[in-house]
This record gives sequence, structure tokens and C-alpha cells, in this order.
Amino acid sequence: MLDLNGKSILITGGTGSLGKHLTKNIFSKFPQVKRLVIFSRDEQKQFEMAQEFPHSKYPAIRYFIGDVRDFERLKKAFSEIDYVIHAAAMKHVPIAEYNPMECVKTNVLGAENVINACMEMGVKNVVALSTDKAAAPINLYGATKLCSDKLFVAANNIKGKTDIKFSVVRYGNVMGSNGSVIPFFMKKKKEGVLPITDPTMTRFNISLQGGVDMVLHALETAWGGEIFVPKIPSYKITDVATAIGPNCKQEVIGIRPGEKVHEEMITSSDSFSTFDLGKYYAILPQVPIFNMHDYIKHFNAKAVPQGFQYNSGENKEWVGVDELRKLIVEHVDPNFSA
Repeated sequence: MLDLNGKSILITGGTGSLGKHLTKNIFSKFPQVKRLVIFSRDEQKQFEMAQEFPHSKYPAIRYFIGDVRDFERLKKAFSEIDYVIHAAAMKHVPIAEYNPMECVKTNVLGAENVINACMEMGVKNVVALSTDKAAAPINLYGATKLCSDKLFVAANNIKGKTDIKFSVVRYGNVMGSNGSVIPFFMKKKKEGVLPITDPTMTRFNISLQGGVDMVLHALETAWGGEIFVPKIPSYKITDVATAIGPNCKQEVIGIRPGEKVHEEMITSSDSFSTFDLGKYYAILPQVPIFNMHDYIKHFNAKAVPQGFQYNSGENKEWVGVDELRKLIVEHVDPNFSA
């Protein structure tokens, strides 16, 4: 059973939607946490988060300005830290396409810095956040996150006798997160027109709480090198538009650069090393540091069929218009009405 009481945790990119929800969960479930460090480069977001989580009410919290591109700063931040959750990333697809090297510096070289700093400073457990766009990527953001995933998985091979584990959690669009489609549509609704890139487009859907639960699950159960993938429903982009603005015109504007019609989290090529763990799938490393027989027995893991793939267009579980409205009220805006 995971117990973070008495432990020190650091979240890179901690002022983002998931970082804030993680912070809320950690203080709620583990009130005796020793230290929770919010590491990010945006001082304004740190200032705003400090209004919600002030040091006077949460004496364990620390706000640490820094960039994952800065190795020396990371080392200072990781001093006496037990757990690192790596959520910092440059994630907007069109911006990454226009500024490719900036995306590489943050998402790839930044990942390498996090790994090396964690090993140097004696961190025990590291969970990195991935994205569905890292599976068979067609845009630069996805390609950099796939590269990041590979770095974190392979870090287990170079740790030597260092007592540290690296794992990855990969999930789809977080409902209501900054920059996602639902808050975008909610803002556009008053204009009477909702832009649809492609009427057949589908996406995976996970709540912020679902994302937090995955991170905590990885911290508790990872043996090192797993990429955890949740079993979550899909939605049609047209259903999201109908749920939010039933009287709005849906205007097809065409796919943006680097955008997929359907999102994929497990490719058919991944199927040879993917196991069903019940609530989650796990893509295991090609060369695991653990005994595979022991792992399968411990988790009652079942190999998926060869050629298995997990994408939002062929999903077996879906949320429709009515269910989307309920989820928006529950997870995004309790005052929402269509």
C-alpha cells in the first residue's frame, strides 16, 4: 500500500491541471507528507497556485522556480526528494510544429536531465507522464514524448546498483485540462459556432482524478520500465460539440497540422510486449530488469493477442451526449447546462 506520509515528493510542471489535482490528492490522502515541491518555470502560475495552496495552510508545500532544461537547477531541487512525478512538457501540437527545437529541448533533453538528476540525487521512484500522441506519432510533440518514454524505460538499464525505479503512465485527453477541447468549446459556445476539425474524429477521455489515480498506481506497483495505459472510454468530437452547444452550428474547418483523426495508445507492434493487468494495460520493456515469469504471476498478467491495438476509433467503450454532459458537470463545471 502506497504511503507518502513522511516522504518528500516533487512534481515537475506542477502548476498544470494534473499537478494541482495531484497536490490536492496528496494533501488529502497523506496529511503527514514531509515535503511537496512544485517545480515549474512560470512564476505567475506559481503565484496563482500559492493562493489556492498557501504555505500557511500547507506547511509542507514548496514552490521552486526552474526549468527541466537546467540540469544544475534540477539537482538542487531534487535534494532529499524520494519521489519525482515528471509532468513538465511542451504539449501544444501546432506550437511544437512551428518551434521544433524548443519542443525537443524541453521534452527530450529535459527528460534526460530529469533522469540523470534523479540518479545523482538519490531519488527512489520516478513516474513520467506520457500521451496517446506518443503511440505511432505523426507530429513532433508525439515524437518527442515517444523519445521521452524510451529514455525513462531505458533508464532502468543504466541505474546500476542505484535503488531507483522509472516508469511511465500514458493516457488520453484529460477532461477539462488547460487547452483541451471541452473548455475551448465552452468558451466558443456564445459565438453560436463550434469549429470541428473532422466530423469523424474521436478521442480517448479520462478525468483528472483518473490521471492522478494512474500516477499513484504506478508509484505503488511499478517494478521498473512499464508504460501503464488505462482502459478508458472514447467520445466523438461531434458528440462533445452537441453536448456543449446543441443549438450551435458545427463548422468543419479541417485537420490541423500534426493532428490525428483517431488517437492510439497501444500499437499492434506494441502487442508483443503488452499485458492486461485488469484496470490497466502495461507495455513492458523489451529487455526487462525483472523476471517476466515472476511479474506475470504477481500481477496475474495476461498477454494481449498478437496484433492487438488500442485506439479511440475502435474502442469498445463510449460516452455519448447525455453522459458527456454529466461528466462536464462532475469534472469541469458544476454550473454547466447545455
